[in-house]
Amino acid sequence: MRLKTRFDAKAGLADLWDYIREPRPYRWPLLALSFAIPLSGLAMLTRESHFRPPDVPKVTFISTLAEGRSDEEIRRSNLENQKRKEAREAELAELREKKVEAYKTLGRATGLDVDKMEREAEIENAREKAAAEARQRELYQAGSGG
Repeated sequence: MRLKTRFDAKAGLADLWDYIREPRPYRWPLLALSFAIPLSGLAMLTRESHFRPPDVPKVTFISTLAEGRSDEEIRRSNLENQKRKEAREAELAELREKKVEAYKTLGRATGLDVDKMEREAEIENAREKAAAEARQRELYQAGSGG
């Protein structure tokens, strides 16, 4: 049996056209919706974005230090760096302390018991520190192999 005799495209299109022309309620909104759904899906699929990989980092070795520095120069620069680091840490500690005082002032102004909250926080911090130390001891014992 031949395929041409079983399916008549002209009759099928004429049938479809008659069906479309029949007056039905909400046919135009439904037709618009039935076109919008696949078109929006296709629109989402066609928006393709490509992220290029980041540039390869340029490695720069320390080249500001003199090649033949003496041990005394190295010690002196280490001490200067240590002083700068301690000054930075002191400044951060002072800022942290100011921040804590500001929060305490705010808490007192809103009627909270900040002293009780501070005690609870100290207890919690001590508990966390003890747990971290126990974990460290456990890890070191496990890795000692002896």
